[in-house]
Amino acid sequence: MRRLTAAFIAGAILLATPLSLVAQETVMVAGVEATRIVIAPPQTDLARAIKDGLSDAYVAAARDSRAYAQAQKLYFFYGARHFEPLWLAQDDDGGIVFSPKAEKILAVFHQAEMEGFRPSDYLTPALDVAAAGSDPLKLAALETAFSAAAVRYAQDAYGGRIAPTEVSKLWTITPRRIDEAEMLLRLAASDTPDRILLDLSPKHREFLQLKAALAKFYDGSVVDEAVVIPDGPLLKPGGKDERVTLLRQRLDVPEPDIPETAGVAAAADITYDDPLIQAVTAFQESLGLTADGVVGPATVAALNGGSATTKDDIIANMERWRWQPDDFGTFHVQVNIPEFRLWVRDHGTESYTTRVVVGTPKHQTPMFFDEIEHIVVNPYWNVPASIASNEIAPALARNPGYLAGQNMEVLYGGKVVNAAAIDWSTTNIRNFHIRQRPGDGNALGRIKFLFPNQHDVYLHDTPSKSLFQRSFRAYSHGCVRVQNPMEFAGALLALEPNVTVASLESMFGSSERWVNLKTHIPVHITYFTLRVDEDGTIRSYGDVYGLNKRLITLLNE
Repeated sequence: MRRLTAAFIAGAILLATPLSLVAQETVMVAGVEATRIVIAPPQTDLARAIKDGLSDAYVAAARDSRAYAQAQKLYFFYGARHFEPLWLAQDDDGGIVFSPKAEKILAVFHQAEMEGFRPSDYLTPALDVAAAGSDPLKLAALETAFSAAAVRYAQDAYGGRIAPTEVSKLWTITPRRIDEAEMLLRLAASDTPDRILLDLSPKHREFLQLKAALAKFYDGSVVDEAVVIPDGPLLKPGGKDERVTLLRQRLDVPEPDIPETAGVAAAADITYDDPLIQAVTAFQESLGLTADGVVGPATVAALNGGSATTKDDIIANMERWRWQPDDFGTFHVQVNIPEFRLWVRDHGTESYTTRVVVGTPKHQTPMFFDEIEHIVVNPYWNVPASIASNEIAPALARNPGYLAGQNMEVLYGGKVVNAAAIDWSTTNIRNFHIRQRPGDGNALGRIKFLFPNQHDVYLHDTPSKSLFQRSFRAYSHGCVRVQNPMEFAGALLALEPNVTVASLESMFGSSERWVNLKTHIPVHITYFTLRVDEDGTIRSYGDVYGLNKRLITLLNE
């Protein structure tokens, strides 16, 4: 027999369980078996006010929209309980108070700062039960406001407060979203709605350790923040800088003994001297930085890590963890932009790591997730239109032979054309496609790791090896250059038994060769300025694009 699901708004029915999602009964309509959704009529003024509000939202929403589906679920849910409130109850004197379940959720709101949130975002003036009195309309508004606060907290905990694209248009991550109506139903049906809300936060180890570090700001463990070293010019051995005094305090290096002159105390010596140079070099070695004794952006950022980390820094990095997927993949690649480093993880263990060069502040490497699908040997470098217009076109105007000197060729309609026959002074270079042929001078080196994406960003080799020796490594046009690409390839090929590093190297030559991976490998390009070791040690990295600062501003608005 055909089954037809139809929705009818019918008369009153008392439900066996008032917290059912939808009250249903099976009926026969014109000989066809159907499911009828039963809406129980309101029996109190408060319930009638709630019904009117939900009905208005239901009718106003566009059919087939997300808002319509959620309004429908809420209407059916409240209808199954005679539109009686979820969060309000009567006390022994007949007054209106919050229900026991609501009180548990309120306790979560009061402790929201422990999750990196602001309690005032949820404990709004709209949740003043005393102000509502016994006015049905005010009580209905209070019920709705409480539901909205609970759902807002749930969404903030699950997917974060700020949209990544508000921080940067290049951060094309879509945060996880809850189904608001389903979440409200879960909270109402549970005897422990507080646990449901608290369990929505990420379970990543580093998130939990950052949360523990944040708690120290509220339990009195952090009384004074450690010495913070300001940004400034490179400080080299023998140089003078006002920050030398702070460096000595940060690294516990005694001030040099300077005798008084004619009874007048000598001014502090701000010379970057040998004892301080040795302390800085030892600190750099301990973090895997270039141990040259030069205090640059990466060293300053590292010095400001650990106990010098601010509460705002912790909260901003926790927010970015909320944007990440629960599972990065059993076998995956992660690039952390501020860290200038890449690593491969296999079942939770770091199987390989290497230094990388990322985009400049002007040509930023975006934050996004994707999958490595191909390894390309002897790659062409397909020059992005922006680089062709901004860099190659001016070079051609100065030197018509520029393309030949760079081993580049011009394509029009997919075919190679004679670049020397084109008058570049009157021709728009954007009408052509420029690419660099494979070879030793190719900007991508001998190999690239491709994960097709809207940014046209990938991992690749480079002929500019000297940049990997620097602590600050933001020099590319947005792609990620890998210091040891063949070692990295070997780590990736753990899942490809039929491809080896030797077989890739045998392809080296002048023709582009593609290897399609049977197993696609998740790759996560992230922007964490704080990383936490297994033992809880926090390491701080420079805010290379200023986007951590931008996120802090948004979170505090």
